[in-house]
Amino acid sequence: MRKKRVLLLSEGFGTGHTQAAYALAVGLRQLTQKIQTRVIELGTFLNPVIGPLILGAYRQTVAKKPQLVGKMYRANYHKSLNRMTQFALHRLFYNQVSDVISQLKPDVIVCTHPIPNAVVSRLKRLGLDIPLYTLITDYDAHAAWANPEVNMYLVSTSTVKGKLIAQGVPEERIEVTGIPVHPNFWHPHDRAEILKQFDLKDMPTALIMGGGWGLLYGELLVEYMTSYADNVQLILCMGNNDKAREKLLSDPRFQHPNVKVIGFTKEVSKLMDVSDLLITKPGGMTCTEGMSKGIPMLFYEPIPGQEEENAEYFVTHGFGELMTSTETIDRWFRLIQEPYAADQHRGTLLALRNAEYHPAKCSEAVLALMERGGLMQEERVVADE
Repeated sequence: MRKKRVLLLSEGFGTGHTQAAYALAVGLRQLTQKIQTRVIELGTFLNPVIGPLILGAYRQTVAKKPQLVGKMYRANYHKSLNRMTQFALHRLFYNQVSDVISQLKPDVIVCTHPIPNAVVSRLKRLGLDIPLYTLITDYDAHAAWANPEVNMYLVSTSTVKGKLIAQGVPEERIEVTGIPVHPNFWHPHDRAEILKQFDLKDMPTALIMGGGWGLLYGELLVEYMTSYADNVQLILCMGNNDKAREKLLSDPRFQHPNVKVIGFTKEVSKLMDVSDLLITKPGGMTCTEGMSKGIPMLFYEPIPGQEEENAEYFVTHGFGELMTSTETIDRWFRLIQEPYAADQHRGTLLALRNAEYHPAKCSEAVLALMERGGLMQEERVVADE
């Protein structure tokens, strides 16, 4: 019997959408050997020349004019991608999607970005008979996600579920699953091995994430953190931004032996396990990974729109705080130097996480949907609690 095929479609506008797709794909394969997955960033896959140019332009806009990105998000918040827009997207950039689906023959399609979600929805309206699950990768629900052809929405919180219902999505087509994280985040790793692997010291540590694009906003505050380097170890993850990484490495303030500036890594889960504080932009994926590890978070300069909504959720639920000044840094850097206080705070956050979130739930939900649809007949592996 052939394995059941799950096709996960994303876009590279920010790295979180694709990370969520890979996390779900790996999570499904952890639960059962009866599933085969394929993740595709659709625009770049179909348009290898034009796609990266569009993504590059978007990245520059996010870096230089984040307020513009937020303004566009808010201006169209209640506007779905209408049929004319879907038709234009399909004809201009996605006219080969039908061929891709025909060749890969998936049993289920999961979309983690609104654009492929709209394109596949159009194909379903034209006769494509494959279940479509839509995974919303933030703690907000822009109307661009909403399409009547979606069989099931997988969302982060009950608040997001409520927003979809307000946009006309039937309640029975929405399941609160949380955003999936890679199974590497499901369980802790050995601390001593991590310290040795990354040449780190066993001391209070702050992990500073620049995201997949390595964009550090609030640079003055990041520079201020180096004044604590004698007592607090700093790990700066610069993603794929080699230019920004080299700039930091050339600055004497970042050449302290307790300051580590690294590029892209697939082992953020390990770095979180040995860190006492996460400082990051409030992207849905990174915040969920931090929550899964029970690490307190400071958020800097959220872009108006979904990042503001993400930050509001995690601040309101006690997982993080907005980093607004050097006073915020002073207070938290003093706290993580007090072992008992830091351990107690992490324990509190892990208890909150257990009440709010289970990292394997989204993968389990997709598998259960496939079982209810008669796609899975074999017994599956039960994820460890």
